Amino acid sequence: MTKLNPKKDKSLPVLPKPLGRHLLAEFHGCNVQTLDNLERLETFLLEAAEVANATVIKSVFHPFSPMGVTGVVVVMESHLSIHTWPEHGYAAVDIFTCGEDMRLQEAYDYLAEKLESTEHSFQSIERGMVTE
Repeated sequence: MTKLNPKKDKSLPVLPKPLGRHLLAEFHGCNVQTLDNLERLETFLLEAAEVANATVIKSVFHPFSPMGVTGVVVVMESHLSIHTWPEHGYAAVDIFTCGEDMRLQEAYDYLAEKLESTEHSFQSIERGMVTE
């Protein structure tokens, strides 16, 4: 903690600023067929990136056997990722940005709708707290 000497320093301390924001989302009760459909999931994450005002660089998605998909959409601002467990109707999604203009909440809401999630929640974490 910065302490000021009121007689010598009249300026305020510099407050830490996050380098990024990380949204960790939980989607339960999702459409099982969607959670095992690589093409559909890739489309949804690419569209979520667009909704979030992110600039897509590349996407990589991989199917698992007997089921499930993992995918990452790399954006100029950082990334969106998903890992699915169709057998549990569950998807874990991360949305990370080091930019100030990316709309994480809109991407989250969009994915909740597209995954047909009956129960969903998220945590938002500020990452890389630094002083300028």
